[in-house]
Amino acid sequence: MGVRQVPGHHTDVTEVTAAGIARLAGVGRAAVSNWRRRYAHFPRPVGGTDTSPTFSLPEVEQWLRDQGKLAEVPLRERLWQLIEADPRGHSAALTALGEQYLAHGDRPPPDSGGHGDPLARTAAALAAETGPADAYAFALARYTDGAAARLTPTPPETAALMAALAGPAGTVLDPACGAGSLLAAAQRQPGGPPTELYGQDTDPVLARLGALRLALHGTATVQVRDGDSLLADAFPHLAADAVLCHPPFNERHWGHAELTYDTRWEYGLPARAESELAWVQHALARLRPGGTAVVLMPPAAASRRTGRRVRAALLRRAALRAVIALPAGAAPPHSLPLHLWVLRKPDGTTAHDPRLLVVDSATALRPASGTGRAGLDWAALHRTVLDAWQDFRRDGDIAAVPGVRRALPVIDLLDDEVDLAPARHLPPPAEADGAAALTAVRTQLRGTLHRTAQLAAAVHPDSEESAPGAHWSTVTIGELVRTGALELHTHSAAGDPPPPTRPGDVLVPLLLDGTATQVVADDAGGEAPDRRMSLLRPDTAALDPWFLAGFLRGTANTRQASSYASSATRVDVRRLKVPRLPLETQRRYGRRFRELAAFEEALRHTADLGRRLAQGTVDGLTEGALPPGD
Repeated sequence: MGVRQVPGHHTDVTEVTAAGIARLAGVGRAAVSNWRRRYAHFPRPVGGTDTSPTFSLPEVEQWLRDQGKLAEVPLRERLWQLIEADPRGHSAALTALGEQYLAHGDRPPPDSGGHGDPLARTAAALAAETGPADAYAFALARYTDGAAARLTPTPPETAALMAALAGPAGTVLDPACGAGSLLAAAQRQPGGPPTELYGQDTDPVLARLGALRLALHGTATVQVRDGDSLLADAFPHLAADAVLCHPPFNERHWGHAELTYDTRWEYGLPARAESELAWVQHALARLRPGGTAVVLMPPAAASRRTGRRVRAALLRRAALRAVIALPAGAAPPHSLPLHLWVLRKPDGTTAHDPRLLVVDSATALRPASGTGRAGLDWAALHRTVLDAWQDFRRDGDIAAVPGVRRALPVIDLLDDEVDLAPARHLPPPAEADGAAALTAVRTQLRGTLHRTAQLAAAVHPDSEESAPGAHWSTVTIGELVRTGALELHTHSAAGDPPPPTRPGDVLVPLLLDGTATQVVADDAGGEAPDRRMSLLRPDTAALDPWFLAGFLRGTANTRQASSYASSATRVDVRRLKVPRLPLETQRRYGRRFRELAAFEEALRHTADLGRRLAQGTVDGLTEGALPPGD
């Protein structure tokens, strides 16, 4: 929030920067600059420098309250603002926060009275509302989300799915635990929480933060160590009921040379390029006989030739029980459809005709809205995966669903490739639905083509009104930000994301890669944009969002604001321009731009239906489900 505490003679004076004032009031920094110029009674600086002054927080809050400008900042957000501004740094502030909650629960520490320690007092107030464990989990999740580029946290929905696949367990280990998201998911499993939680991570800060998070739940004995689990295993004699792991991918220096004769390689020495198979075998080595491991894997691990011998050994001994393909966006890296491997440590019993369950959950789902994590139907994803796993675990076999799931005899997979990618072994959905499914797609396509034709007529109506030409007065985005008519938010250099989107926000791509400027829909929002987008939040009393998005997308506009300093063409958003037009005229343009966006969306849907119809017909003909006709 831009807050710091300055020692005084009798008490500490809490200071706030202009950026912190903007967050308190829910405005851009330009608005704060305007208030300082316009209002002689605006609080005077009490510190900082001429270019970056600081102000007394109590004075600022009173002034904002008197002017009716003090935003109602939720306690959660206020807590995070104070953590952001803590001079000790994020990780140190989070460590102190966790220790405070462990020592005092939802009560403030004895020495946090007055204005001396707003972080401690705000933390106690939030804990009184939500409980210390949930309050700390929120702060830690905000920290890991902001540092996602270097931390690759496991999303809570994926963590919950992995814990559910493992099932209830008394002792749980995560050998690459990060901030403890997988172990925290195990604590929330129905059927009783674990009694012992073990974790290890190479990052000592994350290990400490994760241990605090888990300890605050108070339901298990927690042991979290720092260090590399492959090179310096902290729990070499552990026999856990379950192992959950989201290991680092594509590690070249995981210890191939140093660990050549390690006893964990029961299924074969992993190749230097197969670090993920080292983590799989480490997980199996730390299980009790009959215990279950769930490991998040890159899709290439199921089919790379360098790993085929280890995969074959896992299959022969029935240690690998399921390979589940997730949709892209389920976990970082979000561009890849990652896999879950479900493993069971052999306990001496041999199954007759052992089988491997393969599931492709992506084919069973269509995004609810948008793309990526926010667009996934998580409830449907969990049902698809867990229903298949529970039936297979109970019966050792399962009824096949074309395109979605199938139980394969292990003997059929032991060829020269040992390719375990689910999509390679699932018959296409067209086999089951045949002509009926294609008829439904064809009907949808006809309706969409009709709608597209209607929109095409609407976006270019006949009109006798003359065009205004391009000689209007313009204003840059930078100028609009300075005057307070617009807020501009981007990812910070430290990786902190912009605020969550709201309906009416405008998302502008920072690269000329074909992505269009877009307006957040009325039923969307709530997630921070990715690093490739900047967020514009217009004052709707001065700027129409659709007008803004349309003009920012213009080819001439983006060209003059582009930089060719690197191989990727970047856009300097502040240099983009829009005409100076009355609000009512803006809205007329905005309506036209909105119609064009609907037309483009209809075209995309039409193209998708056309591809589905063509591919479905090809599949039906080649699989013998459709006759060739005359």
